[in-house]
Amino acid sequence: MSETVLLVGGGGREHAIASAVADSEATLYACASNRNPGIAALADGFEQLDETDPDAVVDYAESVEATVAVVGPESPLAEGVSDALDDAGVYAFAPNSAEARIETDKSFQRRFLDEHGIPGNPAFEVFDDMESACAFIDEYDGDLAVKPAGLTGGKGVRVIGDQCTAEEAKEYLRDSDYDRVVLEERLVGEEFTVQAFVANGDVRPAPAVQDHKRAYEGDEGPNTGGMGSYTDATVELPFMTPDDYTAAVDIIRAVVEALDGYKGILYGQFMLTAVGPKIVEFNARFGDPEAMNTLPVLETDFVDVITAARDGESLPELSFAHQATVCKYAVPEGYPTDPVSGAKVAIDEESAGDALLFYASVDAREDGIYTTTSRSFAVVGVADSITEAEEIAEDALAAAGEEGLRSRHDIGKPDLIQQRIDHMNELRGGTE
Repeated sequence: MSETVLLVGGGGREHAIASAVADSEATLYACASNRNPGIAALADGFEQLDETDPDAVVDYAESVEATVAVVGPESPLAEGVSDALDDAGVYAFAPNSAEARIETDKSFQRRFLDEHGIPGNPAFEVFDDMESACAFIDEYDGDLAVKPAGLTGGKGVRVIGDQCTAEEAKEYLRDSDYDRVVLEERLVGEEFTVQAFVANGDVRPAPAVQDHKRAYEGDEGPNTGGMGSYTDATVELPFMTPDDYTAAVDIIRAVVEALDGYKGILYGQFMLTAVGPKIVEFNARFGDPEAMNTLPVLETDFVDVITAARDGESLPELSFAHQATVCKYAVPEGYPTDPVSGAKVAIDEESAGDALLFYASVDAREDGIYTTTSRSFAVVGVADSITEAEEIAEDALAAAGEEGLRSRHDIGKPDLIQQRIDHMNELRGGTE
């Protein structure tokens, strides 16, 4: 039977998912609050609707006779879209809202990891009173990461000793309208992500990715949703050992065992410290941009994985091309604090050259594609080495031009990679 896949979401991550589905024999339909031109070009149908409205998504799924669904962003998961699809008889390769709390409620996340003895969980405290949180900052011997408990699009975290002072962190809390915050010991090392396909108790991990959250080159400026990322031609990154990668995957397996019945993507974000991987956070879906690094090199049929999950079968072992990837986002000027929208995007698949092009938050009008106030598009180079992949991505950005757009050109550059390697060697007290 030919499968009909419904994709929920309209960002760069979802464009990468759509491309993976398009490589299969399945028919693709998509729905999102924005009309992503890249997804629309790949889909047999695209419906603009509120992707966090379970009834609207289910109505569309039933109208196209979807046999499986993939939910891309975190907000629909929090609102129960996956639950509603499952209840309507459309298998959603995504966790239900209760399971998605591993991402959507950071206080639940930390307590869950603590209760189940998951290795790598840092020391933490949860506060629903901001003055009590401020008092804890004053009393704590060391630096802390300040995290709102709910969803903030990757932009809510403040790290004392890195992004702000203790006084600035307290001012941030007092000026906020957060109901609950988590204060955690600051982890020092190199961050990386491992995404895993999960269903029926199986865990199928993808290669490790390093994202770059800070807005400006040299890891300066405020946090963003992610300015770009890279993978190596191996499953680990240049600053990691194979044992570091295995340790991270073992943590993911322990979480899956504790969650019992989880399905979909589980994304572990880790800090590689002097004593191994520690848990920064877990997300209940593909990362954005990390999906754009891993899905283009996935050689296993994406739809075969999700139909095996639906049918209660063992998930196929995943095969990834032994190639490196570098992803670079183009964002509107002023992003993320004061973004300017309305610049015309002067790039398409043809002008991207050898790079892959994934549209994100853009406005497709009759006379072309324009920027909005969020990340606009990503280009991804795929090659035998990180250096070659970076050059492909950089050439594509040059073709796009600079007018109204900004990128982090340092992502994937040899000197930045070497800084990561040197940092880990220093933390570990020598050279590898």
